[in-house]
Amino acid sequence: MPYQAIENYALIGNMRSAALVGLNGSIDWFCFPHFDSPSVFASILDENKGGYFKIAPTDPKSKNKQYYWPDTNVLITRFYNSEGIVEIIDYMPVGEDIINEYDYRIVRRVRGIHGNVRMKMECYPAFNYARDTHETVISVKGASYHSQGLSLGLASNMPLQQNDQGSFSEFDIEEGSTTAVFMLHKIEKGEGCSISYSEEQAERRFTNTIEYWRNWLSKSTYKGRWREMVNRSALILKLLTFEPTGAIVAAPTCSLPEGVGGERNWDYRYTWIRDAAFTVYAFLKLGFTEEALGFMKWMLERSKEEDSGALQIMYGIDGRHELNEYTLDHLEGYMGSSPVRIGNGAYDQLQLDIYGELLDSIYLSDKHVRPVAYSGWKHILKHAKWISKNWQRKDDGIWEVRGGQQHFVYSKVMAWVALDRTIRLSRKRSFPADLQELSRIRDDIFMEIIEKGWNEKRQAFDQYYGSNSLDASNLMMPLVFFMSPYDPMMEKTLDAIMQSPDKGGLLTNSLVYRYNVDEVDDGLTGEEGTFNICTFWLVEALTRSGKSNPAKLEKARLIFEQMLGYANHVGMYSEQIGLSGEALGNTPQAFTHLALISSAFNLDKALG
Repeated sequence: MPYQAIENYALIGNMRSAALVGLNGSIDWFCFPHFDSPSVFASILDENKGGYFKIAPTDPKSKNKQYYWPDTNVLITRFYNSEGIVEIIDYMPVGEDIINEYDYRIVRRVRGIHGNVRMKMECYPAFNYARDTHETVISVKGASYHSQGLSLGLASNMPLQQNDQGSFSEFDIEEGSTTAVFMLHKIEKGEGCSISYSEEQAERRFTNTIEYWRNWLSKSTYKGRWREMVNRSALILKLLTFEPTGAIVAAPTCSLPEGVGGERNWDYRYTWIRDAAFTVYAFLKLGFTEEALGFMKWMLERSKEEDSGALQIMYGIDGRHELNEYTLDHLEGYMGSSPVRIGNGAYDQLQLDIYGELLDSIYLSDKHVRPVAYSGWKHILKHAKWISKNWQRKDDGIWEVRGGQQHFVYSKVMAWVALDRTIRLSRKRSFPADLQELSRIRDDIFMEIIEKGWNEKRQAFDQYYGSNSLDASNLMMPLVFFMSPYDPMMEKTLDAIMQSPDKGGLLTNSLVYRYNVDEVDDGLTGEEGTFNICTFWLVEALTRSGKSNPAKLEKARLIFEQMLGYANHVGMYSEQIGLSGEALGNTPQAFTHLALISSAFNLDKALG
């Protein structure tokens, strides 16, 4: 089955795992039972071997549309052809409908809207990243698929047939007739498909799922100009939370390329402290406190595991430490983009910025959700002391470059943030700490950044000391209150970044590159797209400086509105945008959606 564009997908999930559903009615990515489990369907990474679960009209000339049921993560894919109109309702049950792994289910309901449409269902699993073979068994209740490590059942009220790949069915859907129901679920080894899933049961679970999402979204306090896009981003971020532990994944996919045909293909199905901390900020801005508390609980467990105060940059969603990276050479990769990587070798990198992002989110949580307990303060102080002793080290930076460690300016800024928030929290809550020593080190960091990070010739902050290259992460300086947005050094850095790449800047048609790959040795080859979170950072930097400069505020609004136009048909973003406006990288990307929320919130507030 030919590859679809990355932007042609929408997401369904249950806060344990997630599936990508294409405009053509095909589920081309699904891991079971969890985000980081081996895939069951992965044709998005290999059109021939990966496996898929497709429901669509037999007429290849059918047209299609896709949208979410309002204020939910229930997906509708509608097909139109000369025979009539039919729609597929896709969702994964959530809330009280989940008790254990046997309740982790994909439900697909096919309903006739008009006329009589001939449909075909194909369920062709490829277990364990298409490395394990499986046996298919057909029964009156559906099909069962048995691999070495996992067995799944496909309950159906339509008769199924078998072939070498799995099971399929052809059937007619008439307007007002019985709905076709297909439900993929876990079964025991050797067990047949044992669930009879009636249309009435499907309707009840569908109603429960609708109510769950609407009730959750109703807690949002955002009433601003871009409510629809903010709500969709919030719903996507909620899908990226791992409810059993409170962890938050960076994206539910792996190895979707940052440049088609290139090697910049990574596994994002883990919890980055940085990404999760930013996500907590976005949730708090919208009034979602339970998610913030869930992540803080998960983070406290990680803090308890290390007496020194050092943290890894990322962990498994279950808290595991080792995320060894290796390649799946039997898969060709999305449109030939190899290697296909699972695991992430950056898990043992040194990235000093994570302490600032974490402690800033804890500070905000203390302010808006629940005061930090003394037991939690001891861990905060432990991390602050560690960064106090280690901030002068070189590190691998926010972008996880593989070209060698440097004194990255953004890393130093966030080390300053870590100490600044610790000091603020200590004063606010009267927690014991050596504030004189913490303040001295914080001020030392500040002065070193000014003295070594500023490029006098270029009139901008460098990516790292002496690099003579720009980095969009420095747009965060005014956002974290390291520097006033009106400071001449900040204004000049902003002006430099807003130049086009051929003039040494990072801005092209209102989209921002994270850095210039031709100037920076990041240990990789090939090109990449503009980085979505960086574009939203630019919006926020302009918003803050625009309080005294209406032209900059108007520019911020224009860039924000243009950026909204790059969302796909259901309001979803991947990591990057290519030169032709195509989505690149893993999708949906938490980084992008949390930055959209933050930009919308602060821009709306500035506009009044």
